[in-house]
Amino acid sequence: MEIKYIIDTLFALFAMTLIIFMVPGFAMLEAGLVRTKNVTAVLTVNVMIYAVASLAFMLIGYSLAFGSWDNDGMSKWAAFLFQMAFVGKTINIMSGGVSERARIIPLIFFTVIMAAIIYPLVVNVTWGANFLAGTALDISSMHDLAGCTVIHSTGAWALLAAILIIGPRRRRYGKDGKVRVIPASNIPLVVLGALLLWIGWFGFNGGSVGSISSKENADLVALTIMNTNTAGLAGAVIVALMMYLKYKKFDITMILNGALGGLVSVTAGADIFDMYAPIYIGAIGGVIVVYGVALFDKLKLDDPVGALSVHLLNGIWGTIAVALFASDISLWAQIKGILVVGIFAFTSSYVVIYVLNKFSPFRANDEEQLEGLDIEECGVEAYPEFKRTI
Repeated sequence: MEIKYIIDTLFALFAMTLIIFMVPGFAMLEAGLVRTKNVTAVLTVNVMIYAVASLAFMLIGYSLAFGSWDNDGMSKWAAFLFQMAFVGKTINIMSGGVSERARIIPLIFFTVIMAAIIYPLVVNVTWGANFLAGTALDISSMHDLAGCTVIHSTGAWALLAAILIIGPRRRRYGKDGKVRVIPASNIPLVVLGALLLWIGWFGFNGGSVGSISSKENADLVALTIMNTNTAGLAGAVIVALMMYLKYKKFDITMILNGALGGLVSVTAGADIFDMYAPIYIGAIGGVIVVYGVALFDKLKLDDPVGALSVHLLNGIWGTIAVALFASDISLWAQIKGILVVGIFAFTSSYVVIYVLNKFSPFRANDEEQLEGLDIEECGVEAYPEFKRTI
């Protein structure tokens, strides 16, 4: 029993460390996708989210989510650290999608509320203490291994609320309805960030199995990680094919977003799929990203990193896919979970952002956006030798 306790504690700590690799993953991905005049601001936001969200979750959120710190299977400190590693990802999804026009201070205020209250309440009714148990809104029967709905959709619903309130970047959409293309500033950083996220996903999904100290659990962890990787591969390949067939070009930013879409889409059920299902699930996830990016631009929902397509649409798809590709999973249970979490996450985030926006405006004005948030918000340029562009 003591050996099992030690092994599972080490496993949780190792998985937590892999998940923390997603902090520089999000930072590098976003830094590469935004213009050079906003890179320092994006990096600052990512660092502050990790620091502030982790403390807020430790002091308030964890107890709200799980009701107790007690854990018989491993060190309670390791169990906490593993769960703490998740919380910032929810807010990273939101912050990346409002890059280049959102101020740092209101984002930090929102981070505190999301990490201390909104996200923990979602965890409570899905993975945690479940104050909705026995009610008509009980969604604990939804199968969501590592957070297709609990993490990815929750963060993306918050992003949708933020975009509706904050609006698009300066000159992103013309009066004639045309979309102004704003190219990525640093492709190597985009690739580095996406691959760090991909590696972190092995701890994200594999660690969510919860134990590796028996032969059965070791096999299950290995299968979960293999399925996670397979879905990412399928998402990347299908988007590469789509880009080449349509444009005769390989767009690396879309290929990587296709991979991330595949990784999101398998997150709910990587532990219960056979080795072939993730190919279909991840490929569909990649297709969803391609059409999702175009859809959100048509709706004039400005999302510089494609987070709505990757995390919202594929969070929904991945949760539904569990019922379609695995046996004994209720489709209604999955849809009900999507609806309950979606309505709560969007509504609560919208109210919080709306109120915060009255006291500390989220949106930088046009002059500040023209100058760049590095100067306006941080006083430090990431690339001081480069000429800033509009």
